[in-house]
Amino acid sequence: MFALGIPGSGTTALMLGALIMFGLRPGPDMFTTNGDLIWGVIASLYIANFLLLILNMPLAGLFARLLSVRYSWLYPPILAICLLGAYANSNSLQDCWLLVGFGLLGWIMKRYSWPAAPLVLGLVLGPLFETSMRQALSMSRGDMLIFLSRPISATLLAVALLTIAAPTIALAFRKIGRRSAPAA
Repeated sequence: MFALGIPGSGTTALMLGALIMFGLRPGPDMFTTNGDLIWGVIASLYIANFLLLILNMPLAGLFARLLSVRYSWLYPPILAICLLGAYANSNSLQDCWLLVGFGLLGWIMKRYSWPAAPLVLGLVLGPLFETSMRQALSMSRGDMLIFLSRPISATLLAVALLTIAAPTIALAFRKIGRRSAPAA
């Protein structure tokens, strides 16, 4: 993620979003422009591994016993700590309601097996997309055909539309195939 600026998972997408929010641009230039940050992260990973080794040796049994605690006992303290942290951040109940709302969204996404990575990527890349789209539309004086004027952009848009429409097209072909198949 640091070297290419491409997140490989939902966690790295969150890290990418945090870096972009702080005005850093992950990519090949990040090692030269923000070398102190990169080497600080790498050093902190070594320190964290060393501290985990020191802590895990004597406390491994306790950590294993924590796995036997029922989730119904763990959820209330975790929720209380999260609400306390959200309120303490800005002394606003609105942050607590945001926490509850996004918690419900996360629960729904987990219940229906929806992946979180596309949502995180959308939140991270959405503002960049909006800025670029505004620039393109201002250059074309509001003409949407600017996105089809170059072969590369037209091809990428066609592939994106095909990717979005592929499940619906496949379902239609399956239904047509069932209708035309002779009854056995």
